Amino acid sequence: MSTVLDTPRSAPPAGGAPDRPARRRRRVRDRVGDERPGVLGWALLVLLLGFGLFPIYWMAVTAFTPDADAIGGDFRLFPARPTLAHFAAFFTDATLVRYLVNSLVVAGVTALLGVAAATYMAYSFSKFRYRGRGSLMTMVFVSQLFPSSLLLIALYVMFQNLGLLYTYTALVLSFSTFTLPLCVFVLKGFFDAIPDDVIEAAKMDGAGEWTVIHRVVLPITGPGLVAAGLFAFIRGWNDFIFALTLGGPDTQTLPPGLVRTYITEAQANWPDLMAASLIVSAPVVVVFILLQRFLVTGLAAGAVKG
Repeated sequence: MSTVLDTPRSAPPAGGAPDRPARRRRRVRDRVGDERPGVLGWALLVLLLGFGLFPIYWMAVTAFTPDADAIGGDFRLFPARPTLAHFAAFFTDATLVRYLVNSLVVAGVTALLGVAAATYMAYSFSKFRYRGRGSLMTMVFVSQLFPSSLLLIALYVMFQNLGLLYTYTALVLSFSTFTLPLCVFVLKGFFDAIPDDVIEAAKMDGAGEWTVIHRVVLPITGPGLVAAGLFAFIRGWNDFIFALTLGGPDTQTLPPGLVRTYITEAQANWPDLMAASLIVSAPVVVVFILLQRFLVTGLAAGAVKG
């Protein structure tokens, strides 16, 4: 009996070495981290990439193909005689240039107005507690579940009665109507991530609500503002049905303007239309590439609640 009691127990591994289950978990974690896509994974990735990029490639090929080859001629996957005439035709058409300017103005003002309104609305939802707050939030977010085209008839009648039909104001207000909920959703998540201690510290230093919003909160939420503004700009830039219905001859934007210019009842000028489409897509692509860092940062930060 004394022998059993006096027998020393085995000492733990020197240096605090992990036990067997911990080593097993680490090996499993290392194996998972070292996995790489196999042949099937790479093949699926290439297939999806080709499916997404082939329409863009086909649009570019058509834009560089002469009319004689593109329409009833010897059309190839690579233009035998590439030309820039279709791109030059876009910039020499005063009507299309006016449509381009209209799109820049309408989309830019829509982004500014949408972000400005969404900022105060999202900050109110995030940092204030008042009666009806939950109902208002539900109403704003549920509005995203309905197609925006359902508002077209109501907005058309309203702008007609107010004398705003076929004006920049009608386009900007209509675009802001369906970009506002998305901007509020993005910015509210970002404001939720800001600790209340930061706001309370600013108020203890004598800052009022307007000072807190503009000098403390907004500088922190820069990436979120850029993300919301980029969404609003793209939405206003790409809209077709609202611009077609509410825009007049002098305020028409590019999406409906291109269709009216190049597609008629008799024929469709596909090479010029494809060249114009590439030109129209270029500003959005450039803006997205330049601001993608802020976009990713804003969405990632807005998705985490502090």
